[in-house]
Amino acid sequence: MSEQLIIQSHRGAYTVHFDDTLLSDPARLLEGEPHFLVDANVARLYASSLHAILHHPNAIVIEATEENKSIERTIPVIERLVQNKVRRDHTLVAIGGGIIQDITCFIASTLLRGLSWRFVPTTLLAQADSCIGSKSSINLGATKNILGTFNPPQNIFIHSGFLETLEDRDIRSGVGEIIKVHAIDGIAAFDRLTSDFDRLFDDRAVLLRYTRAALLIKQRYIEQDEFDRGIRNIFNYGHSFGHAIESAAHYAVPHGIAVAIGMDMANYIAAKRSLLPVEHYHRMHSILRKNYGKYARTPIPLDAMLSALMKDKKNTSTMLRLIFPMGDRAEIQQVQVLPDEIFRSQCAEFFVEING
Repeated sequence: MSEQLIIQSHRGAYTVHFDDTLLSDPARLLEGEPHFLVDANVARLYASSLHAILHHPNAIVIEATEENKSIERTIPVIERLVQNKVRRDHTLVAIGGGIIQDITCFIASTLLRGLSWRFVPTTLLAQADSCIGSKSSINLGATKNILGTFNPPQNIFIHSGFLETLEDRDIRSGVGEIIKVHAIDGIAAFDRLTSDFDRLFDDRAVLLRYTRAALLIKQRYIEQDEFDRGIRNIFNYGHSFGHAIESAAHYAVPHGIAVAIGMDMANYIAAKRSLLPVEHYHRMHSILRKNYGKYARTPIPLDAMLSALMKDKKNTSTMLRLIFPMGDRAEIQQVQVLPDEIFRSQCAEFFVEING
């Protein structure tokens, strides 16, 4: 399969290539003066296929951990690039998932006042969601995603073969983001995905179809609001709660699965506040619970989760800015919520509900 999506951005158009020949013929990644930033796990799994890249003098292998996605740990990578004599007409090439994407994009945005970059997403989460949209974020100490830029890659190469070596938790993490995007698209899209949910895990063609569909849905929003100042905010559905859950659980819950729990939590609280008919909570709960079920009993201390939620960069000084489904059509909208005892009790009730 070799198809393309053309995404418009403030830096011009960039291309998503669906190309399953990439591993057998990675020559296009070696074009120009590349500097490779490669996920260490991908380097281990694909040592033979990526031999020419991994043995390139400008290859840097990085353990893709949340701790390494920080300004403190990014500085040594920048130092390596400088030692390798990176220049403004060179290109960074990220090969990995969202962590490698964030590190590479951040460096490309700042080093030498800007470098071009390419991206080979190797996780479903990156292939179905984060690869487009221009955003990057890295951490500062314990504060997640507080530093970032908007800087799209020139080219994105999606190779579905990388999914064969992913664990079930990584597939479900990507599916969490696919569910989110289809919820944003509306009831019909969400229910269609629900009917095909089980096939996502045993039919790669079905999974690839929904991956492409998720990117097409997201494309409509990012081309309207690339800098996340308006309508694109709804793509944070599940994320404020999800990031807080990740932090409180010390990242024992993968990102996309935390987002699925976060969507369920948003739906539950919206229903409790009579913002969403309760039947919509139950309609969406079934697929969300199926996706995060193995993590429903992961210890998530309420105080730690709420503390992390209060640090979300989208908040005002006194209110939480959250994304809820609203009304009879379950439209995804931004709302402001006071973090009072009522909100706290609703969060606590949700965790009791999913552990029951």
